[in-house]
Amino acid sequence: MTTTAPPLDPLSAARPAPAALAAEHPAREALRMFMRNRTAIAGMVMLIAVLLVAIAGPWVYPADPFEIRTMPLTPPFSEDAWLGSDQLGRDVLTGIVYGGRATLMVGAFAALLSVAIGVTLGALAGYYGGRVDALLMRVTEFFQVLPALLFAMVVVTLFSPSLVTVTLAIGIVSWPGTARLARAEFLKTKNLEFVRAERAIGARDARIIWKVILPNALPSLVVSATLAVGAAILFEAGLSFLGLGDPNQMSWGLMIGSARQYVLSCWWAVAFPGAAIFVTVLAVSLIGDGLNDALNPKLRER
Repeated sequence: MTTTAPPLDPLSAARPAPAALAAEHPAREALRMFMRNRTAIAGMVMLIAVLLVAIAGPWVYPADPFEIRTMPLTPPFSEDAWLGSDQLGRDVLTGIVYGGRATLMVGAFAALLSVAIGVTLGALAGYYGGRVDALLMRVTEFFQVLPALLFAMVVVTLFSPSLVTVTLAIGIVSWPGTARLARAEFLKTKNLEFVRAERAIGARDARIIWKVILPNALPSLVVSATLAVGAAILFEAGLSFLGLGDPNQMSWGLMIGSARQYVLSCWWAVAFPGAAIFVTVLAVSLIGDGLNDALNPKLRER
């Protein structure tokens, strides 16, 4: 007895399967997964709100954050100071609005510098291997075992404290983790077939590293860069808390550091800037987790 196969529907045969669509458009599928992640969207909304306050706040609320505007230790929700004043009589709300610019700027540029150094050294170590790998990994281990905060304090102290020196100090001490991640991605990818094909056609090492392997390693590196922003913001707050920030630029860490001695009688001068740091770092962390879930191919297959 012979069985005949059911006739094929020409429309269904021509229509690609959902898995094929996901494979053809990984970026679109990753964006769809990210948009379905409620915690990531919540983090995005919080970060956008913080950016709007930091960017548009000075135009909407023009003032000098160092100006003494009212009596010292004025409690919150007062007529002259909505969020109270610090021990010198400076408005806490004005400091939060203007301090966000310096904090976010240092966090973003320090993370960018950290990722640039880490990706460059990790890519060279993972691609070339051998002595190059051994040398660069010894340098990475040297920076990794150094106390990061202490080394950054030395760098900032040697050069006058400013936003530039603080940014450079944070970027210089924060790259080892990214370097190890980039090295692992290049070790995993450099012997795959499409990389061998590029070598076979005579492609140069620079093209293979930056235009062939690096785009395939971007998902994990993007997540690492996102989390590096939050770490840099906390680092900047720590340096400013210790009095090593730029004294001419208001920042959230500077506000907390200058009011730490009056925390019992002026808790709002510490609590509100601390809450701003907490919300910003939390938002960046939620976005990083969402990107990790969206860019991870194993999670997309589920």
